Amino acid sequence: MHINDFDYILPEELIAQTPLQDRSASRLLVLNPTTGEIVHEHFKHITDFLQSGDVLVLNDTSVIPARIIGTKEETGATIELLLLKQLQNDIWECLTKKARRVHVGSVISFGDGRLKARCIAEKEEGLRDFKLEYDGILFEILDQLGEMPLPPYIHEKLEDQNRYQTVYNKYKGSAAAPTAGLHFTKPLLRQIEDMGVTLAYITLHVGLGTFRPVQVEQIEDHHMHTEYYQMSAETAAILNKASQDNRRIIAVGTTSLRTLETVMRDYDNFNETSGWSDIFIYPGHVFKAIDGLITNFHLPKSTLLMLVSALAGRTAIMNAYHEAIKEKYRFFSFGDSMFILPQK
Repeated sequence: MHINDFDYILPEELIAQTPLQDRSASRLLVLNPTTGEIVHEHFKHITDFLQSGDVLVLNDTSVIPARIIGTKEETGATIELLLLKQLQNDIWECLTKKARRVHVGSVISFGDGRLKARCIAEKEEGLRDFKLEYDGILFEILDQLGEMPLPPYIHEKLEDQNRYQTVYNKYKGSAAAPTAGLHFTKPLLRQIEDMGVTLAYITLHVGLGTFRPVQVEQIEDHHMHTEYYQMSAETAAILNKASQDNRRIIAVGTTSLRTLETVMRDYDNFNETSGWSDIFIYPGHVFKAIDGLITNFHLPKSTLLMLVSALAGRTAIMNAYHEAIKEKYRFFSFGDSMFILPQK
């Protein structure tokens, strides 16, 4: 399939720059993938489209202030790192700005030397591996020295850093938020549970695999970077029971969906496991793990737009996107939401 099959024109004013004051006040486009029917709602009314017995799967990763700006010790050059994933102990893979200036042995100093990053491997596409050197607890140091790694299309300053976290975030490690979950409030989650819907949690630490642009013309040639995931025994049991009972499993966000499909691909059932996911889902994919998806609106030519097209059909998705643009929905990380209904 050609990359242009997943392109659309978005007016710049529809790119949401700031989150709404009330998370659940965002709009909700409900898409029936079988009929193509579209319903316009608000996210606080998502309960109208859920039913007792459903399982909602949420990604409980927590975004770290992964963007750090420092000085190359040898030359004084300003270097920016984005911590993407922890490879082992204090070794991290980082997206490096001005990467051509950073080679094995280069040392970047942050916060008057409170944190140092020594380059130990050079990779393609601006990626470098660094050994971090510091005294104390890394995440506490990052809280003081780092910034939330907002996407490049967001130009406004985020006043409340917690608005780039879900209300159920738990395990630190993401370089970006699982944004479909940003619409939930704690009262809404309680309301959903009270109606008989089970909440289950997985963890996928969002990295370059999620937001790296597709740079090939034939999408089948695209290579996904790996991201760390974890599924607990409790969640595996909940999902296996739901599947046996023919109850609906609904992923909250593409990160949850990719984790579930990875586990099902590798084990043919839900399993207590952890590992690295490089799954690339595009039209033609046969879904084994999920029935429905709650998601945001995604960038043109992105792997995430390909993923939702695989689930609902490219024609239905592109029609829904054109309808959302006509109705002036807000797009991307701080934007509005879509619910691709289960087909059972």
